[in-house]
Amino acid sequence: MEICLKALLYGALLKRNEGFDMAEVFLKLENIKKSFGGVKALKGVNLEVRKGEVLCLAGENGCGKSTLIKVISGAHDADSGEYILDGNKVDKLKPIDAIRAGIQVIYQDFAVFPNLTVAENIAMNNSLMTGAKVMNWKRARELAIEAMKQVGANMDPDVLVERLTVANKQMVAICRAIINDAKFLILDEPTTALTKKEVENLFQIIRRLKEKGIAIMIVNHKLDEIYEIADKLTIIRNGEYVSSGDISEYDRARFIRDLTGHDIVETTYHPEKVSQDEVLKVENLSRKGAFENVSFTINKGDVLGVTGLLGSGRSEIGDAIFGIAPAETGRIVLNGNEVKIKGIEDAVSNRIAYVPEDRLTQGLFLERSIRDNMVAASIGKYFKKGKLDHKQIADDTQMWIDKVAVVTANDLVPIRTLSGGNAQKVVIAKWLNTDPQLIVLNGPTVGVDIGSKSEIFEILHELAKEGVGVIVISDDLSELVQNCNKIIVMRNGQAVAHLDQADELVNENELYGMFSEEGGEQ
Repeated sequence: MEICLKALLYGALLKRNEGFDMAEVFLKLENIKKSFGGVKALKGVNLEVRKGEVLCLAGENGCGKSTLIKVISGAHDADSGEYILDGNKVDKLKPIDAIRAGIQVIYQDFAVFPNLTVAENIAMNNSLMTGAKVMNWKRARELAIEAMKQVGANMDPDVLVERLTVANKQMVAICRAIINDAKFLILDEPTTALTKKEVENLFQIIRRLKEKGIAIMIVNHKLDEIYEIADKLTIIRNGEYVSSGDISEYDRARFIRDLTGHDIVETTYHPEKVSQDEVLKVENLSRKGAFENVSFTINKGDVLGVTGLLGSGRSEIGDAIFGIAPAETGRIVLNGNEVKIKGIEDAVSNRIAYVPEDRLTQGLFLERSIRDNMVAASIGKYFKKGKLDHKQIADDTQMWIDKVAVVTANDLVPIRTLSGGNAQKVVIAKWLNTDPQLIVLNGPTVGVDIGSKSEIFEILHELAKEGVGVIVISDDLSELVQNCNKIIVMRNGQAVAHLDQADELVNENELYGMFSEEGGEQ
C-alpha cells in the first residue's frame, strides 16, 4: 500500500474527539472500474463523502451498488481508478485494513450472531481487532453499555440477539460499528424492514453520529427518506456514474430520470371501468389471535390494498386466503363459488396465487435457473404421456420473460444472479403461469427500485382489468395510494377502515393516522 498504513489507521483515529472540519473529505473515488469474468459491474464510478456528512447512494437493482460497497470495504479490489482515503491514495485494501481505518458496513442482514448476547455481538469485532484470544465478558458488557449510550439504544446486554426485533438487531450492528471507532459508516438499505416510527428513530441516531463527525453513506432509493436524512446524493446506473450534488438539487422528476434513464409518470390508479361482477367476496373471516370478522369485496378492475402496523393482521389475511394459516370461521367466495381453504393445496387447486414477502427464502429456488423457477408452481401441465415437454417449458418461460420484462442474458442463469426487481418479476410470473383467479402479493416491492416498481404495478393493473382479483399487502402508504383504488386499514386484527378512491380523497397521513387507536403514531 502506497500510504503508511499505521499512520492512517491509528494516528488519525485518535483525533476523532478533537473536532472535525466539515469540508474535509474522508473518502474519494475516481473512475472506479470492476469486472467479473468479462461482465463490467462498475464502468467508471465517482464518489465523494465528507466527515460529518450523510451521502445517499442510489441506483436501481443491479446497477453496481453492492460491488461498489465491497470495493470501498476491501472485499473487492478495483481493476482501475483512484481510491483516496482520508487524503491518502490507497492501492490495496484488505477488509481488516478497512475496519481498522474506521470503515464499517452494515448490510441488510446486519451480520449479527443470533445465538450470542447483545454484549457479545457488540464486542466481537473489537476482540478481533485487538487480537484477544479469549472473550473478556466484563469488558464486553462495558463496551456494549457504552456503545448503547452513544446511540441512545436501550437493550439488555445479556439478552440473546435472536430475541430482538429487527430494529434492535440493527441497533446492535450500529453499536458494534461505533465501538470499533467508526469514521465512515455504510448502511445498505437500512429501512427496508422497519416501521415508520423505527425509521424515525434510526434517523435520529444517524444525526447523532453525523454530529460526532462520522461520514455516513446510506444506500436507498426511497426519495422521501432521502430528502429527510441526506445532505448529498450520488446516483449510479448500469455500473456508471450519473450525477451527484446537494439533495436540494434533486426534485422527484430529476431523481427518477437520473435513476432510471427515462421519465416515469406517477399517477393514481383509477380503473377505467369497475364491473359489478364480484371476483372475490370475503365475509366475516376470523382466526383467533390474528384477525376477526374481516369482510371485503373485489370486483373486476379493482386492486385492493391492505395495510396496517406490524401485527395488525394485514399479513395474516393473506396467509388465510392462501391456506398458510387458514381462517377458522367465515366465507370466501371466488367468482360466485364458495371455496373452502384448509391448506395451501386448496388454494392452489382453486387457482389462488401468493407472492410472499420474503422472495429469497419463500418464493424462489436461488440456485436453480429462471426456467426451473418459472414453472415450479405449474409443472403438472407440462407432462405429456408421462414425459416433460421441455420445449413448451422453454417457450413459456421466454414468453413470461418478455411479458414481465425480466432483464437477463438467458433463462438458464441462476436466480441468485438477478437483481431484486427482476427476481420479483420471476416470482410474479411463476404464479401468473398458473392462470390464477386471484393473486395475493405481500410486500411485492420490498427492496425493489422505482423503475421495477412501476413495471410490477403495470402488470397488476392489467391483471385487474382482465378480471383477476388483486390484493396488495404493504406498509408503503405512498405505493398503495398510487396503485390501489380500494384500501383496507387493519388495526388489532380488525378492518377499521374501508376506503375507495372513487368516493373519497385518500392520502398517506390519513392512512397512518388510522393505524393506532389514538389516531397518532406508534
